[in-house]
Amino acid sequence: MSGTIDQIPGRQGEITRLLSEIRNGNEQAANELVPLVYDQLRRTARFLLKNERSGHTLQPTALVNEALMRLIGTTDLEWESRAHFFAVSATVMRRILIDSARAHRAEKRGGELVQVSLDSNLAYEWRQADSLLSLDEALDRLNALDPRLCRVVEMRFFAGMTETETAEVLNVSVRTVKRDWQFAKNWLYHEMTAKKSNSAES
Repeated sequence: MSGTIDQIPGRQGEITRLLSEIRNGNEQAANELVPLVYDQLRRTARFLLKNERSGHTLQPTALVNEALMRLIGTTDLEWESRAHFFAVSATVMRRILIDSARAHRAEKRGGELVQVSLDSNLAYEWRQADSLLSLDEALDRLNALDPRLCRVVEMRFFAGMTETETAEVLNVSVRTVKRDWQFAKNWLYHEMTAKKSNSAES
């Protein structure tokens, strides 16, 4: 995905300051924060939705606006940095997408939804809402196995964070993030392939 959090020049400290002020009840700080983070969140949203079926009701702008409402409304978090903010946004966007998939499945069972591709080595053409939900379920199982691995996937895939940014939030080395990312992709590949095979046989 093009564009990273590091490409917000000179704004990292400002974002952290505004997040702290929002947590302390400064409503004006929210108005100042939105322009600083909107472009990055929209790039993330466009990346996540780029393979949605034509005419899908969940558009990048709607996803960003919903994510911002949830993020800015979070008062029980002590924002540590701008990277922390975008890391939490990864989890929030994941939850919004899954909620959308569940709603779509309830309305139109078997309808097309999204192509999910972690990278060129882990790409599937998902044609049903159940497929995105399958990814979510696999991530939940990965979280039970190793929560950090799940966080790495969320940050690298859902938030488009760099390895350095992910390492900063998780307080680990970049080498550890690289190793975790590769392991997580391989694990998800085998997990979802096995489930797909089992479903086909049943």
